[in-house]
Amino acid sequence: MSNDHGEWIAKPRVVRIGGREIIAEGLHLNFWADLSHRCMTASWPSFIAGAALVFLIFNAIFAGFYWIGDQPISNVAGGDYIDYFYFSIETLSTAGYGDMHPQTHYGHFVAAIELFTGIFSMSLMTGLIFARFSRPSARLLFADSPVVSNHEGAPTLMIRFANERQNVIANATARLWMFKSRITAEGQPFRGFHELPLLRNESPALALSWTLHHVVDENSPLFGLSTDDLAAASVALMVVVSGYDVVAAQTVHARKAYEHDDIRFGHRYVDVLNISDDGRIRIDYGRFHDTFEG
Repeated sequence: MSNDHGEWIAKPRVVRIGGREIIAEGLHLNFWADLSHRCMTASWPSFIAGAALVFLIFNAIFAGFYWIGDQPISNVAGGDYIDYFYFSIETLSTAGYGDMHPQTHYGHFVAAIELFTGIFSMSLMTGLIFARFSRPSARLLFADSPVVSNHEGAPTLMIRFANERQNVIANATARLWMFKSRITAEGQPFRGFHELPLLRNESPALALSWTLHHVVDENSPLFGLSTDDLAAASVALMVVVSGYDVVAAQTVHARKAYEHDDIRFGHRYVDVLNISDDGRIRIDYGRFHDTFEG
């Protein structure tokens, strides 16, 4: 749809940022202006379906050009459109079986344009697929709920996560943020964020699990807030973890967002680490999200 000035305005759409759904309105979007980002962020089924659709459209267009010519391709019995479509696929993919080939200047001209289009599109598709596969990502398993209970004699917010790949993420760093809504002195709604200091925010080698600890003392933005206060201020938490994946030789990032009702007060995490009979460390991922009162 368009506004009074004739500018194209996209319909409202729902996007997810962290764990929240946001309704985006009034954006002046151009589908082709950010096509590379769309290709990188689309799901694999959508990406493959889109690539297949573009492939079929290209071949249908070039088959139409061959079809309107005066027998531009040899060995096309009856000049059926479907035969030109098959030849277009052979040309665009540079397969070239040899049973059909251009036999007029017009046929050679269209085939030359299609060959260039095929080489260009195949190179572009190869680059996109490589970029999607080589994109650095961390496989971190975050506990479903943060917990708040005493740790070293002080009330502490704790969040546990683990490295699902069981490789080493070197020089891992973690940061914890709290988002909170409030009303400014001018009476305007404002959503601010505060970093919650951690007892330890670095790990030389993240291989198994790591529990973050934030002490809820008088210096903490969470100090004195009840569950009702958290709900009234729409408090949310976000964990951001980064480090160097020694296998992929790349810096990887991961994040997890929590809403205020995810926090379990007076709970602790079930211990998932123990020592087996032969002295090896055992981690039970089946109980990773479990908590108990205590």
